[in-house]
Amino acid sequence: MGSDHYFTAAPASPENLRTIRVSLAGRELDVTTAGGVFSPDRLDAGTAVLLANMPPVPPGGNLLDLGSGWGPITLSMALASPHATVWAVDVNERALDLVRRNAASLGLTNVNASLPDDVPDDVTFRTIRSNPPIRVGKNELHGMLEHWIPRLDERSDAWLVVQRNLGADSLQRWIAATFQPGYSVFRTTTGKGYRVLKVRRHGTPQTEPITIS
Repeated sequence: MGSDHYFTAAPASPENLRTIRVSLAGRELDVTTAGGVFSPDRLDAGTAVLLANMPPVPPGGNLLDLGSGWGPITLSMALASPHATVWAVDVNERALDLVRRNAASLGLTNVNASLPDDVPDDVTFRTIRSNPPIRVGKNELHGMLEHWIPRLDERSDAWLVVQRNLGADSLQRWIAATFQPGYSVFRTTTGKGYRVLKVRRHGTPQTEPITIS
C-alpha cells in the first residue's frame, strides 16, 4: 500500500480490484475489494467478531456503519433490514466506491455511501455498528465518536469492536467518562483478542414534574 493508509482520503496506490468470497447475513457472497482500503483480502477478524455478537439490526430508520471500508457491516445490515436506510460513512473515497459497487451487485437500494461531511445534520440513527479506525490516533478517534454517538436516537445503541491490545479497555473508560449523563457503556463480548462494546443512549430524563388534574 506504500504510504497510503486505509484512512487516506484518496489512495494513490494501484486499485488492484479483486473478488473475495465472504459470509454476511447468513449468505455466502462474492464482493469486490481493492488495494488502499482496510482488510482487502478477507473479512477482518474484528469485524467478524462484531457481526457474530451483535443483536439484530432495527427493521427501519437510519442505521450507521462508521468507518465502512469496503462494506461488510453495511452490506450485512442492508441485507438484514431492507426497509432501513444504511449509511456507510468513510473518509476513503475508494472504500465508498466499493460499497456502492457491492451494494449494486447485490441489488441493495437502501445504502447511502457518504463522506462524513455529506451526511445531513438532521439525520439520527437507530443504531451505529462500527469497527472504528483505531490507528487514526486517539485524538482523531475521540473526535469521531464525540461527533457520531450523540446522533443516536434515544433508547438506541452503538456497537463497537476494538482489539484488546489496541486500547479497548481505555476506550471503554473514556466513553464512560465522556458521555455522561444519559449514556452507558458495557463490554458485551470478548473473543479472539477483541472486545465488543455497547454504548446505550437512554431517554431524556423527565425534568418537569407531571401534574395530574
